[in-house]
Formats: sequence, C-alpha cells, structure tokens
Amino acid sequence: MENETVSKNFIENIIDKDLAEGVYDTVHTRFPPEPNGYLHIGHAKSILLNYGLAQEYNGKFNMRFDDTNPTKEKSEFVESIKADIKWLGADWEDRLFFASDYFGQMYEAAVKLIQKGKAYVCDLTADQIREYRGTLTEPGKESPYRNRSVEENLQLFEEMKEGKYADGEKVLRAKIDMASPNMNMRDPVIYRVAHMTHHRTGDTWCIYPMYDFAHPIEDAIEGITHSICTLEFEDHRPLYDWVVKELEYPQPPKQIEFAKLYLTNVVTGKRYIKKLVEEGIVDGWDDPRLVSIAALRRRGFTPESIKMFVELCGVSKANSSVDYAMLEYCIREDLKLKRPRLMAVLDPIKLVIDNYPEGEVEYLEAPNNMENEKLGTRKIPFGRELYIEREDFMVDPPKKYKRMFPGTEVRLMNAYFVTCTGFEKDEDGKEKEFYVLEQTTLNGFHYLLVEDGSADADDEEVEVLIMKRVADAAEDEEWATYEMVEDEEELISVSKVFEQLMDDINFEVE
Repeated sequence: MENETVSKNFIENIIDKDLAEGVYDTVHTRFPPEPNGYLHIGHAKSILLNYGLAQEYNGKFNMRFDDTNPTKEKSEFVESIKADIKWLGADWEDRLFFASDYFGQMYEAAVKLIQKGKAYVCDLTADQIREYRGTLTEPGKESPYRNRSVEENLQLFEEMKEGKYADGEKVLRAKIDMASPNMNMRDPVIYRVAHMTHHRTGDTWCIYPMYDFAHPIEDAIEGITHSICTLEFEDHRPLYDWVVKELEYPQPPKQIEFAKLYLTNVVTGKRYIKKLVEEGIVDGWDDPRLVSIAALRRRGFTPESIKMFVELCGVSKANSSVDYAMLEYCIREDLKLKRPRLMAVLDPIKLVIDNYPEGEVEYLEAPNNMENEKLGTRKIPFGRELYIEREDFMVDPPKKYKRMFPGTEVRLMNAYFVTCTGFEKDEDGKEKEFYVLEQTTLNGFHYLLVEDGSADADDEEVEVLIMKRVADAAEDEEWATYEMVEDEEELISVSKVFEQLMDDINFEVE
C-alpha cells in the first residue's frame, strides 16, 4: 500500500526546516499566559498547538506564568489556569515556571544592555514618550536623556531598583532607532517602577520588566526553540530578535506567529469577560454562557471535543472567524457514542390514550444509546396521559408528513402504536389533547371509537365517531390512515360491537 501523504501546517514546515538544517536538534515549546484572568477557547488553541508540537517531535513542553505585572495578577488565576491546562491533557511534567523566577536574571540582562550602551534611563513621562515616538508617517525624536553616560545610567537604574523613585518617575528604555518604520523599535520601555506587592515575590522588587523585554529572556533561559504566539505579536518580533541578539544567547529561540481563534457572537477577550464578572452580569468566570475553558467544562464540553474543534479550525496566518455551531458539532460527535441519550419534551402537548386504564403505569425498556448497545437500557414510564412535542403533530399536514395528525396511526418511540382520532385546542388555538375510547377488529378491518374533539365538556351526552383504517403503514413509515365510517349498514354493525364493549356507557354514533 502506498504511503499516505500527510499535510503539514506552516509551523511544522518551519520546524522541519530548522531540524534539517541543524538550527536546532530538538523541539521545545511553552505556553506562557499572564495570570490576570481565566483562560478561554482561544487559549485552548495555543495550549494544544504548543503541546501537540512537542509531542509530535518528541520534544518538551513548558508551562510558564508570565507574571511580570503585579497590578493585575492573582493566585486565583494561577490555580484556575493550571486546572484548565491539566483538564485539556497538556502535561508539562516537572517544567512549571514563573517569569518572576527570573527577575534577578532579567535585572542583570538590563544591566548588560546599559553597559553595552544599548539602554538608558529616561525621565520623560508616559505622555511625553508617546509624543516623542512620532507616527506611522513621521519618525520619532530622541529623548533628551538618551545620551546619558553608561555610569550615570547604571547608577540611576540601581536607584530605581532601590525604590528611590515614584511610579512613572523614571523608566529604562532600549536604545535602538527612533526613526524605525516599526513603532515597537523606537526606543521601547523595558523596565518601569511599580511599588506593588507581587503575588509571589512580595515587596522584594519595585521595578518590573515589560513583557516585550521579559518574554524573549524567559524563552532563552528555558531553552525554548520555537516561541509560538498569536498574530498580534508579529510586529513585536524584531524587538524579540533584538533582545536575544544583544544579550548574546547561544542558539536563541525563534518566534513564530499564528492566527487567533475567533468565535462568532461570543465574548472571548479577558478584559471584557472580567468586566462582565465584576459587574455581576454573569455569575463568575465559569458561567456557562461564556466560552472560558472553565465555563465550557461546566457546560459539559469534553477535552476531546475541544481538541477536535481546534483541529478542525486548523493553523494559519490569516485571521478568520468560526461559527459557534462548529463547537457544538464537536461535542455532539464526541458524545454520541459515549453517553446515554435521554428524552426531553421541550414544547409539550398532552396525548391522552383513552383506551388505556386510568391510574395504571407500566415501565418499558429503552436503549440508553441506539448506536452503542454497550451502554445498556433504562426503564421509562408509560401511562394514559403522555406528552409529545408540539411540532410532532399537525391538524392539516402537508404531503409526506410522517408524524401525528388526525386519522393516522404512529408508533411512540420505544412504546406502542397509537391512533390520532381527534384533538382539542387550547385558548390560543393550539392542538392539545386526543381521545380514543375503544378499538376493535371486524371482518378484517380495524375500527376506532373516538370522542368528537369539538364536543363541549359540559355536555351530558358524549358524541362519538367511528373511524376505519383505510391504509396500513408503508414499509418505511410508522403511520396508518383512518377515515370516518359513512356507510349506514357498516356503521350499524360496528356500533353493535362497540356497544357490547362499552355497555356501561350510553352513546350515540354519528
């Protein structure tokens, strides 16, 4: 048999090329969320992609919390993220890390850049830095503090670390190019002062690295080979490469961007979900109306269904949106052979079987899953009064309608054949009840004695009709057709039979 051709995504093609050319001899990926909220379906794609690549190439997968911003981070979010990743099946083994583990190394890295003349302490305010940065069509202008000496910068940076300056009073900026067409390369801020208590380091530090500076350092320290991130970081890649190059890391990591996963008509952004939670619009991060991983788990989604969904969406460089219906399709496909299937009537109308004994209930056996007999059976109650879906009945149906309507016989699922002999309408004009008084077979024909659905419930005399089966159910159908008996001779003979069957009831046949 010929070998099957396996289609690979663009990330796998890059990895294959790197391995073939000896750029790397292994594959080492990571998932680095910031612990500032719960993960959502978009994060699931990143988790499963990074973990899947490590598995595919017999490599390693790291779990790392990018906790460099103490203003937004909580231990609650750390624990929820760990639970979500474990639930999805991504195993980081013993490689659980925190960016805060590397604060000392990041500080030394910043000092190294200062010593190389590649970083300086700037006194401009945040608004002034934005003003000096320029626009997409105009170059920025250099900070008046850009040419401070190495010695002065080292001293000022040390004083920042010692807590001598207030928040925002000074920052450390990379010295790159204020005329760069890429705004991210115009002397970006790489360290700021923040007198905040960190959820792990407490008050040890009052200066914290910016994400664009910290991230490549974390990857390099951990030996990450391919730093897989979403498309909005594509413009940040030159800065990523600049950091690892200037810090002279051997075999530096490579950043690769892929398109985010967008779902139509749902809220995915953490900042928006956080707002909904804080304002009490939803009852928490795991509210089933949300698409956080915790919410999907609470709603009944399985890890396998999420994996299927991510695989169906694929990996690309182009942003696109996926309908929520695809996610629902995946859970149906995953569960259809795994779980029992129960019945529910969502929009009920009452079905009254008049020739069934009042007060009697019998239990019928039904399969738990018609496609998987290994799931066994269950008992369902059957009695005189049942409920069916409103859409399963029509008074005047179109051709080839195979559900219940007056004069037809249908089979109830896992139960008996019943015949619709009439109906009543409620105040809104909707069909409500059906009445079969008795049935018999005479001269090879099947007859029904039915109560007239138009009869007034207050009438002392009950008007009844006799109906005759005129067509059996077709081989591929579950219903038969009945018509009213109009032949006088036939009507009299059948009436006598019903009189004997119902001698305790006075009735007149029409």
